[in-house]
Amino acid sequence: MLQQIIALIIIAFVIFRLFWQKKKGLVAGSEFKFWLVFWFLSALAMIFIRKIDALVAGMGFSGSGIEILIYFSVFFLFYLIFRLRLRILKIEREITKIVREVALKENEK
Repeated sequence: MLQQIIALIIIAFVIFRLFWQKKKGLVAGSEFKFWLVFWFLSALAMIFIRKIDALVAGMGFSGSGIEILIYFSVFFLFYLIFRLRLRILKIEREITKIVREVALKENEK
């Protein structure tokens, strides 16, 4: 129970910071919505952890609900890293294309 309260306090702090960053213009609207939903779902998972434990046990898994949530979190983080890597590669290709065009234009002068 104490761990749930601590987790909910941390999540509330993160949501507060998210709203602060949105107010300052540091977070885009779609990104803000994504992270807001993510943190609310995290809070719900903490609130209903006992029901998740029962669901996991009913499905035949030997681990607790929190372990399953951690597995999903790790999967989600790797997916985000993969998406970031693809975005970085796209940006690098665009920068290379722009630099090439600028170099060709300067060479013509």
